[in-house]
Amino acid sequence: MIQKRIAQWALMAVAVPLAAAGARRLSHTLEARRGPSGVSRLLNKGADMLRPQKAKRRRFF
Repeated sequence: MIQKRIAQWALMAVAVPLAAAGARRLSHTLEARRGPSGVSRLLNKGADMLRPQKAKRRRFF
């Protein structure tokens, strides 16, 4: 039971950010070669959904 939770945590902590970074890098590479396209925009949107680049800052006071 605990091993399953650790595996889920590892997936969320490591694999998802890596997938977002890979999608963003692939999008930039495609745009550099062929210019903006629907595929590159879709990759950027997917990467932003997984891991937004701008983190919202919270104020505690």
